[in-house]
Amino acid sequence: MNRGAVNSFVNYGLVLAFYLIVQILRANGDLSRAFQAQLVPICVYIIMAISLNLVVGISGELSLGHAAFMSVGAFTGVVVSTMLVDSVASTPLRLAISILVGGIAAGIAGIFIGIPVLRLHGDYLAIVTLAFGEIIKNILNTVYVGLDSTGLHYGMTSINELGMDSAGKTIINGPMGAMGIDKASTFTAAIIMVLITLFAIQNMIRSRSGRAIMAIRDNRIAAEASGLNVMKYKMMAFVTAAAFAGMAGVLYALNYSTVVPKKFDFNTSILVLVFVVLGGLGNLRGSMIATAVLIILPEMLREYQLYRMLIYSIILIVVMLITNNERAHAIKDRLVAIVEDYFKKILAPIFRRKGGAK
Repeated sequence: MNRGAVNSFVNYGLVLAFYLIVQILRANGDLSRAFQAQLVPICVYIIMAISLNLVVGISGELSLGHAAFMSVGAFTGVVVSTMLVDSVASTPLRLAISILVGGIAAGIAGIFIGIPVLRLHGDYLAIVTLAFGEIIKNILNTVYVGLDSTGLHYGMTSINELGMDSAGKTIINGPMGAMGIDKASTFTAAIIMVLITLFAIQNMIRSRSGRAIMAIRDNRIAAEASGLNVMKYKMMAFVTAAAFAGMAGVLYALNYSTVVPKKFDFNTSILVLVFVVLGGLGNLRGSMIATAVLIILPEMLREYQLYRMLIYSIILIVVMLITNNERAHAIKDRLVAIVEDYFKKILAPIFRRKGGAK
């Protein structure tokens, strides 16, 4: 069994181990309400970090507008979920449909943004993606959507001009965002979505397309000379990342009763980028661990209210210094090798039996 497959199983194992530990602690009443409220957001930001790592780490392009795709998925998902409340009684099914539609909407937005943006490189690309992110946020501030017996009403003026009847329900109210959301997200659904994201992106990285994306990242000129369609493969990574960011946005929005456009601003994009950089560019496992630690850490430091963010910042600086230390890298590689060898010993007999059965 190759190293890539082992890495994949280790990542799945970490996610499942996290899920089991949380469920055990929850059953024993050892989890605070504040921590339980963070469970779905942790999974949401893990999906965001994994998908952004596909662009920043695997494709080698710096994007600062990832939160924009999250917002497209979030508000699309809220509209779809609200429309399906009466016709789809099953909450998990309604959530699944909303996630799918939200991902498609974010992917389409990724195509429209990616066509002009991906012709740029480096700092220029980062600045333009940042600008597009702010444009989408400001557009959402002007969007009004309502639902009544005649169907869906939408506009960009005010909720009073949509022409709804007296029994109509406001879904999106401009800068006030989406209100009265029927919560559908659960920790179990979020974990399943993390596993789906891992499966899709890990398999994409190991595929022929993934190798082409990494070849373009390492040497664009050589890749073009070899006949690779640079724009095609960069778009593939960008749109895939956008679609999963949109799915994460649906999970996030349907976890709250209210969500506003200003939540998905430049700061959210930078936060996700911090998760990616701290975990290691191209390192999906590192992104997952860094995301979980950096979201849980402020809650653990809450008792030190006055110095909480100071301690948080110092820990960030120390971790960044350690991760850029060669000796620390050597220790990490040894620990990773030990874990991989352990999983190889466990999984090798299973794959041998499957091979024999064939």
